[in-house]
Amino acid sequence: MLQSRFLNRAGVRLAAAAAFGLAGVAAVSAETKWDMPTPYGDSNFHTQNIAAFAEDIKEKTDGSLVIQVHSAGSLFKHPEIKNAVRKGLAPIGEVLVSRLSNEDAVFGVDSVPFLAPSYDKAWKLYQAAKPAMEEKLDAQGLVLLYAVPWPPQGVYAKKELTSVDDMKGLKFRAYNAATERLAQLAGAVPTQVEVPDIPTAFSTGRVEAMITSPSTGANSKAWDFLSHYHDTQAWLPKNMVFVNKGAFDALSDAEKAAVMDAATEAEKRGWEASKVETNGKTAILVENGITVVEPSAQLIEGLAAIGETMSAEWQAEAGETGTAILEAYKN
Repeated sequence: MLQSRFLNRAGVRLAAAAAFGLAGVAAVSAETKWDMPTPYGDSNFHTQNIAAFAEDIKEKTDGSLVIQVHSAGSLFKHPEIKNAVRKGLAPIGEVLVSRLSNEDAVFGVDSVPFLAPSYDKAWKLYQAAKPAMEEKLDAQGLVLLYAVPWPPQGVYAKKELTSVDDMKGLKFRAYNAATERLAQLAGAVPTQVEVPDIPTAFSTGRVEAMITSPSTGANSKAWDFLSHYHDTQAWLPKNMVFVNKGAFDALSDAEKAAVMDAATEAEKRGWEASKVETNGKTAILVENGITVVEPSAQLIEGLAAIGETMSAEWQAEAGETGTAILEAYKN
């Protein structure tokens, strides 16, 4: 009898231990890991914001959802990221919004020169365009999480440019359809160059001028191959973070809420970080010998005329959706 009781108790203990072990295995297997490709290096403020976003999600979900950030195009190159997420090769990713303007004009509105040349105006334009962006992404099985602007765009060159005429014939770095069109309208020669290739492109003579942010200029050490930065504040292009809809739908309700909460915080944090970035990186340009130029009235007038042309072209291309975005922005 005693032996029987001992065996029964032992059996209970073994069963309990087995159940505990299986629960432990289940807990480990319940962890979801998302690999996240991003285009820029770890020192970039967008990447740093994403790292904080990933950490927030890990904390908010008690580790049930973990995002592994693969920066600097190490998992997928910038042009490949959107389709990789769409196809489910990566669950989540980051891209420059205007890179997608060739597939739909809606994604190019934030790169129309002088349409929204300040942070306040850029935020209003984003709110006006966001519903259309979400609709376009949803049709492709993607969910917009948040968007953060780069610092305002300025013109870099090897000399001071006093008018648009000074841009004629210059080999001009382009990174999307809008910068390519701007170069064409200015009489420059557009050349597609990604951020990591900027120093080499200038040193080999592939390009002679570019329009980009103080952030990209400082990160690329523009002082090694340029001398002037014209603070035109032409526009504030945005990066966006989005997720594969299937991957998002597979999360628990609590995990979905955690992701959206972290996205809201990342967006707010990112916009403030962009402002800090503008001031800090402009100061770095000056410290390293770049001459920061207040654009002449003649240069601004010429660029503004280009902006008016591009705004009209964008509205025509975007059709009723574009008209609705501009009306919402103006109102």
